[in-house]
Amino acid sequence: MFGQLLPTRDIEQDGGMTPRERGRVVYSTGAGRMCPGCGWPAQNCTCSTRTANAPVPVRVVAKLRIEKAGRGGKTVSVVYDLPRNAAFLKDLAQDLKRACGTGGTVLEDRIELQGDLRDRIRERLLQKGFGVKG
Repeated sequence: MFGQLLPTRDIEQDGGMTPRERGRVVYSTGAGRMCPGCGWPAQNCTCSTRTANAPVPVRVVAKLRIEKAGRGGKTVSVVYDLPRNAAFLKDLAQDLKRACGTGGTVLEDRIELQGDLRDRIRERLLQKGFGVKG
């Protein structure tokens, strides 16, 4: 009983799925975030790093919103639709965090700051010469 192999399922039973689709990682504590485009861990993803250093346009238009969903009731101000340039986003986030006196983080093309700080963020972005919506 212990040395016997169990029969494998045919592709027809799997609904025509490729081996890559059948073996996709759904959740893992070891890999962290997974890229939705290619399925690789976000740190090793090549599809998202292609535009990580996009040029910064002359006229930057930032959009503002607040979010509460999925954050345990905490309010977060989000500046989004920014150029995907890592150095630009890091400098801008550091400047906004200092101006608002709060913590925050940089994600792909947006900056998240803790609290409802839309007025302060709007003022600081306008001082820097950015267009602001929201």
